[in-house]
Amino acid sequence: MKVLVITVAGSSTRFSKSIGKDCLKCIYTEGGVEDTLLYRLLSMNDGYDRFIIVGGHRYDDLVKSIDQSFGDFRDRTTMVLNDRYADYGSGYSLLLGLQEAMKCNPDEITFAEGDLALAKKDLDKVFESKKDVITYNLRTIRSDESVVFYFDSDDRPKYVYDTDHKLLKIDEPFRSIYNSGQVWKFRDMARLKSIIDGIDEDGKKDTNLIFINRYFSALAHDDMDLIPLTKWVNCNTVNDYRRSIGDDDE
Repeated sequence: MKVLVITVAGSSTRFSKSIGKDCLKCIYTEGGVEDTLLYRLLSMNDGYDRFIIVGGHRYDDLVKSIDQSFGDFRDRTTMVLNDRYADYGSGYSLLLGLQEAMKCNPDEITFAEGDLALAKKDLDKVFESKKDVITYNLRTIRSDESVVFYFDSDDRPKYVYDTDHKLLKIDEPFRSIYNSGQVWKFRDMARLKSIIDGIDEDGKKDTNLIFINRYFSALAHDDMDLIPLTKWVNCNTVNDYRRSIGDDDE
């Protein structure tokens, strides 16, 4: 059983500001439903047995859109409500998604953030990999927008992110550094379950990197596939969204 978890619970403040009204960006479209970020992400990952979508902000609108417009995807989709999206961190959305995914007795779980525009050819490599997967994008690393990971002196990955979008800081020697693609695959379900069970109240208020760091920092470079995402647009504004629609997805 292969499960894809997608989190779309956030309030999309920057995106709403860019169009002048409150909206949920994962289902925003200037064309048909096929042009929404969420539909495109599902259609590029059609091989998964189960989709887990974690929503929060405008949750009823999200469910209505999926029920009415997402066709065959709906039968494979489980919706999960994060009712603490406004005061807890993104880690809580991922926790809820992983807990639901575990009910499927999966062989592997892939996690993707729901505001990304990606290329199918890259996602196919993630799907086909027989290892744990970390992805990276090819954009310049910037402290005001990037989630960064580096391989330390023991060749193990660690993630860094500044929630204030100011400065990034690494306090140890490292071998290499990357801009995260924000898509991951977990294949060791026993280790993942242990991490899920070990999340305390403070962890629920943290970012989703609490799971990523705890899981992947135990792995050496050769234990995983490191996959580049040749197309990667984080759709923070409507102009990002429009730019992503115009790009080639193959």
